Amino acid sequence: MAKTFSYNSTEKLKSRKQLDALFTKGKSFLVFPVKVFFAEVNNESDAPMKVGVGVSSKHFKKAVDRNRIKRLLREAYRLNKIPLTEFIQINNKKIAVFFLFIDKTIPAFSLLQNKMPTVIAKLIKSLNENNIANT
Repeated sequence: MAKTFSYNSTEKLKSRKQLDALFTKGKSFLVFPVKVFFAEVNNESDAPMKVGVGVSSKHFKKAVDRNRIKRLLREAYRLNKIPLTEFIQINNKKIAVFFLFIDKTIPAFSLLQNKMPTVIAKLIKSLNENNIANT
């Protein structure tokens, strides 16, 4: 059970090349206060999903605040990622996802915890629409 809720280093989106490709060629949508960038990737990585999080330094000048929000985003994703993981495995896809926090105030964890299932459901729907369009 602990394995399904993990967020280990193989699942983290760290490659500058993948990040640039995600922001230039990927698609995005907004579920306030999170903007989601996503793209299907064709690399031979060990994880079917690569996920990254970010916060604007324009709105949050202190690194402590940015790090806190990123920690909350990662935790909300980790606890709600199971439907996305199952969808990826069933459809045999590889994706890269980036969650960008766009609000100007530090959120409560309960807000992110309530929004993340909506974000993941919309991401699954968008990936499904892309699959239909590609076939």
